[in-house]
Amino acid sequence: MPWLQLRVDTNRERAEQIEDALLFAGAVSVTLQDNADQPILEPGLGEVPLWDETRVTGLFDAEVDTAVAEARAASSLGEALPNARWEQLEDKDWEREWMAHYHPIQCGDNLWICPSWCEPPAPDAVNLMLDPGLAFGTGTHPTTFLCLEWLAREPVAGKSVIDFGCGSGILGIAALLLGAEHALGTDIDPQALRASADNAVRNGLAPEQFPVFMPEKLPQAPVDLVLANILAGPLVELAPKLIALTRPGGRLCLSGILASQAEQVREAYSPWVEFEEDGQREDWVRLSGTRRS
Repeated sequence: MPWLQLRVDTNRERAEQIEDALLFAGAVSVTLQDNADQPILEPGLGEVPLWDETRVTGLFDAEVDTAVAEARAASSLGEALPNARWEQLEDKDWEREWMAHYHPIQCGDNLWICPSWCEPPAPDAVNLMLDPGLAFGTGTHPTTFLCLEWLAREPVAGKSVIDFGCGSGILGIAALLLGAEHALGTDIDPQALRASADNAVRNGLAPEQFPVFMPEKLPQAPVDLVLANILAGPLVELAPKLIALTRPGGRLCLSGILASQAEQVREAYSPWVEFEEDGQREDWVRLSGTRRS
């Protein structure tokens, strides 16, 4: 089905007003994106940040009367749309276009993350089958890759694991496929818990091997290995809890940390944890270490 898109270049202050105006004009969806290469890597709690220069794009049916739609948007906004231009969106097989961006990812000598539509490049390796979905964690983001890279080198056979902030369940499932005896997942997002459970089944795991919980229902017995790929602020705040979940002599792997935040996170855990060399990929850092006995 062909589409038209109306693109409007604006600033942070006007972006949400223009978004509302395009929806009023009949846009079936509206996206906001950075228009000046200004990354927002970790918003504050409760913030919905926008970029100083923002591009607002409304998607319209190709049969729309563009003059009428633009006039309706202007009436809603109270003035003409600034820097507005119509473009025809190329008619593609969008499902195949989307799938083409995802390929198997090698995270260690013997660990691959593979979309379901791809043949595993190394059939004899540990191949975690995972499709992109609503929950975070496909292996493509540097923080997830850093954790998987570490996990692939870690002796996990027979160990108990907690995947804290499990998202798609990728870390807990990888630990189980690498030989962990039991893993628990927890997340504040019910959608993540559903995704984790579904992905575990997709990888041939029984539900009892990877039960998932809201944080308040998570069993509190310490485990051998705690994986937490969340963000620096929550990692600092949760340090006593994550330490309590790690048995003496157990291992922690923490990520979701910008390089500039690494020292703050390390300080929060240093009374209990002997850290090893950091891992880094792009601007992101992984901290790992052993809880002191």
